[in-house]
Amino acid sequence: MDITQEQWWKEAQQDSNAVILDVRTEDEWNQGIIPGAINIDIYKGQGFIYQVDELDKSKTYYIYCRSGGRSGQACNLMQQMGFAKTYNLVGGIMEWNGPVEMPEEK
Repeated sequence: MDITQEQWWKEAQQDSNAVILDVRTEDEWNQGIIPGAINIDIYKGQGFIYQVDELDKSKTYYIYCRSGGRSGQACNLMQQMGFAKTYNLVGGIMEWNGPVEMPEEK
C-alpha cells in the first residue's frame, strides 16, 4: 500500500513490529539511508526472493527505493509471498524530508 512519507515515518516509529526495508542497489545504499533500514536489492531477482523469504512474515514492512517504483514492486511481490503488512514510501528517498544517515560498512 502506498502511503505518504509523514504517515510512513510516523507509523514506522510507533510500530514495535516495524522493519524498514531499502530495496535499492548497494551503490545507492552507500549514498545514504533512512535510519534503521536493512538492504535487500530488488534487482537481484531470485536472490531478492530468497532473502525476503527468510524475513518474518508477521512483521510490518516499511519499504522504500529511490523514487517509489521498485518499492511498489517489492510490496506487491511480498504480498504474494504471504506478507500481510507492506507499506510503500511514495516518492522514495528522492522526495524524503526525514533523517538520512550513512550506512555502516557491510
